[in-house]
Amino acid sequence: MQYALIIRESAEDFKRREDPAYRNGWIAYTQALVQAGIMTGGAGLTQPETATVVRRRGEDHDVQDGPFPEGKEQLGGFYLIDVPNLDAALEWAVRVPISQQGSVEVRPRLQM
Repeated sequence: MQYALIIRESAEDFKRREDPAYRNGWIAYTQALVQAGIMTGGAGLTQPETATVVRRRGEDHDVQDGPFPEGKEQLGGFYLIDVPNLDAALEWAVRVPISQQGSVEVRPRLQM
C-alpha cells in the first residue's frame, strides 16, 4: 500500500536547511528509504514565501502570492512510500529527522 509522509516544518526549520548537519540528516533518511526499496517518489519544497495560492471564488479564481497559513507549520515536502500497512508506514514516519516544531502526517494514497 502506498502512503504519503507529509512533512511540515517551522520557519526556523526552513532556515536550518543551509546547515550541513541538518541537511545530512535528511539525505541519510532519504538514502535509507531508497535502500529499503520502498521510496516511490517525493520532493522537498522551497520556502513558503515562494508559493502562489489559487482559490476558487464561485466561477472565478483568486490568485495570491505567498501562503496564508492558519498554523505555525508549513509544508516542507513529502515522501511517497510503498509498504505493507500503516504500521510499517508509521515506523518510517517516526524516523523522519524533523525538529521539535515539525510534524509528519501519514496518509494513504487514494487508489483509483
